[in-house]
Amino acid sequence: MSERIKIQKNITSFQIIILGFIGVILAGAIILMLPVSSKSGTFTPFDKTLFTATSAVCVTGLAVVDTASYWSYFGQAVILLLIQVGGLGVVTVALFFSIIVGKKISLKERATMQSAMSLPHVGGMVRLTRFIFITTFIVESIGAIFLVPFFYPKYGLKGIWMSVFHSISAFCNAGFDLMGESEGQFSSLTFAASSPYLSVVIAALIIVGGLGFFTWSDVTSKRTNFKEYQMQTKMILITTAVLIVVPMLCFFIFEFNEGALTERVCKAFFQAVTPRTAGFNTADISLMSDRGRIIIMMLMLIGGAPGSTAGGVKTTTAALLFANIIAVFKKKQNVNCFGRRIEDSVVKNASAIVLMYVVMAFTAAVLISMRENLSMSLCLFETVSAIGTVGLTLGITPELSVFSHMILIILMFMGRVGGLTLVYAALSNKETVSLKYPEGNIMIG
Repeated sequence: MSERIKIQKNITSFQIIILGFIGVILAGAIILMLPVSSKSGTFTPFDKTLFTATSAVCVTGLAVVDTASYWSYFGQAVILLLIQVGGLGVVTVALFFSIIVGKKISLKERATMQSAMSLPHVGGMVRLTRFIFITTFIVESIGAIFLVPFFYPKYGLKGIWMSVFHSISAFCNAGFDLMGESEGQFSSLTFAASSPYLSVVIAALIIVGGLGFFTWSDVTSKRTNFKEYQMQTKMILITTAVLIVVPMLCFFIFEFNEGALTERVCKAFFQAVTPRTAGFNTADISLMSDRGRIIIMMLMLIGGAPGSTAGGVKTTTAALLFANIIAVFKKKQNVNCFGRRIEDSVVKNASAIVLMYVVMAFTAAVLISMRENLSMSLCLFETVSAIGTVGLTLGITPELSVFSHMILIILMFMGRVGGLTLVYAALSNKETVSLKYPEGNIMIG
């Protein structure tokens, strides 16, 4: 008994987060293996269910089998539950159930929640957890209600299930869809490219989920008083707006420059929103130019806000690096944002995260390219999509070998739990040395 207590004390919050995600993924993979989960009523190989469960829990959307045509209603429900748990966060869900049963939340559990949600402090954790679940229920319910008029006339009662599924999938930035049976396997939302209604509703759910719960908590408490918002909230809102407007204009001018104006605007708007970890698409990405794909890969790498349902290096990371560039150009000693100085350690973390994601994506792309004998550009798109937990694909994922699927699984997992979380979990028991070496200097640039 004492040994068990000692082990529990030695487990850090970062390790708890990782173990929690692994546990949910394995449980989901085992359930999806059962005959009741597939439409054919047969067992599904573990490698396929592991990939599907990882993609769902890590809210990615990459798939080796079409969700609608392969999985039964039970299997789809399991995938939807995994998406919901993964979107909210395993730790957040566990903490919420602890609150429901009246369990006292320990300081370590609060610290774990803080690490999982990238929160600035542990205060108000119970209130924030309640806010997260209430907000999620309200937004997803409203999204489903708005989607019913689109799906019900075409699919009847099945359209209600499709409305609920797509609302949760969009809010959690997962990208799983149920259009495979009627519109063709892996078709996503390309059939509705000219529908402003569906584009706006799905995009709105993606944006709300990608802004982060801490952002919405700040906005709801301070309403429209922008000056009173936390610095992080201001940064997230402005960066998100820029990352929607600029790519939208680029897509509208260079990619979707033919056809009806309404369809061009819808495609440009939706493709500017969805790459930051949602995974839906209304345009055939394989037909886009190289510059369009590069813009999409950049957006996939950036992702959404910290503490949100989105992945990527996060909008705040991208904004900090941009602010650091400006500070260097102006020869300022510190990075400043909205009249506040940013600690050097935060800027170093941001640089480390971006470099880690880029190196992992390129390394994985090289390995897959060598193994599958595919072009580097195709493989890099898939690996960036995986590590950014996006789900957009050029169509090669279902055809890859088990070896390549395992690489994508690792990338999806890393992208969801966070690169630094993995590093801190691995090095948490290492002794830190405060020794300062003599100063050295090197030439750069």
